[in-house]
This record gives sequence, C-alpha cells and structure tokens, in this order.
Amino acid sequence: MSSRLYVALDTPDLARAKAIAQRVRNHVGGLKLGLEFFMANGRAGVREMADIGLPIFLDLKFHDIPNTVAKAIQALRPLEPAILTVHASGGRAMLEDAKAAAPTGTKVVAVTVLTSLDGTDLSSIGLAADPHEQVVRLTELAREAGIDGVVCSGEEVKAAHKAWPQGFFVVPGVRPANSVVGDQKRVVTPRAALDSGASILVVGRPITQAEDPDAAARAIEATL
Repeated sequence: MSSRLYVALDTPDLARAKAIAQRVRNHVGGLKLGLEFFMANGRAGVREMADIGLPIFLDLKFHDIPNTVAKAIQALRPLEPAILTVHASGGRAMLEDAKAAAPTGTKVVAVTVLTSLDGTDLSSIGLAADPHEQVVRLTELAREAGIDGVVCSGEEVKAAHKAWPQGFFVVPGVRPANSVVGDQKRVVTPRAALDSGASILVVGRPITQAEDPDAAARAIEATL
C-alpha cells in the first residue's frame, strides 16, 4: 500500500515544488497542489508535477453556484486529479454537481471547517461556536450528496468517521510532535489522526521547510 502521507507543496515556484517532490517522492503517497501553486502555474504546472509519477491532490476548494462549480471541474477533467476539494458549505446541489462533473476516478471531498478557524471565528460568521458540531453536520450533508468524503481537522475526524464509516477523510494541519504549529489552530500528530480514522494526512511546512525534506518525510512516515 502506498503511503497515506501527502505533501502540501504550497509554493508558486514550480522549480521549488518539483525539487521537493523529487526529494520526498519515495516517502509520500501523493502531492497536494493548492491555490498558490495553481494561480502561478495553471494546468501546465499541474501536468509537470503529475509527470513525477505520484497522485495529484488538487486543493482548489471550489465554492460557487452549482453550475459554475460543475463547469470549473469539467475544465480540469483532462488533468484527472486523484482528489479535488470543494466547500461543503456550498450546499447539497453544488456537491452533487461537483461529483457529477468530476472524472470517474477522482475523489471529490468537501472542506468542512478550515483548520485555521476556531469557535470565536465561527461565531463571527454567524455559525454555532462549536467546530465539532459544524463538522459533523457538514459530513452528513456530504454523505447524503453522494460525494466521496470530507476534509476536517484531526480533532473532529473521529466523530466524522463515526457519522460516515465508509467516508474518505482528509486531515490537514497535522504536525509531528515537537514541530511549529504555524497558522493552524486545531492540530494533532499524524499518528493520532490515523488512529482516529483519517484516510490520508496532508503535511506541508514540517516537510517542505525542513533542512532535509526527505528525512522529515521519512520520520513522519515511520510514525505511521
């Protein structure tokens, strides 16, 4: 089985993304490319990264009216990403249309509550202050909409997994013990996230900003 660790290459610099990917490719299961990378390098950049030979997780977090999201995903079909993200808060019709528009082999996963938000942040946008409750509600919506899974923090993945035993759970914001938390507010260790039901883990800075990214990826993989 390939590693359940995906490395987040959050950089607009294609050469840097390729260099890191080449270094860690034997110790990760896939490459996550987000908005920074995509805005700078577009579909051509994604194709170059795919040539490295690892699954591509395209993390663009679509959130718009159903028709717009469906058309945007159709435009990405030639890339055949392994995983695509949308925002669960876009609602059921948007989730259904996103899944219908995606290539057959692509997992569509919905972002529940960003790992950079806590209860105070949720209250400020008019939601219940409990991230846990919001994650479970949106996980149930994603399941009903027929998509593949959700993105949630390691703190909520156990409850999300309980609500949807067959779901595919992406856990970002995981940090190895003893590492800097950065701008994440709800973090857990990679091992704890897997034990709670994560399907894949997304790790960025602890690997990409390490002096030796290869060794950092190997060290995390060893804990799994």
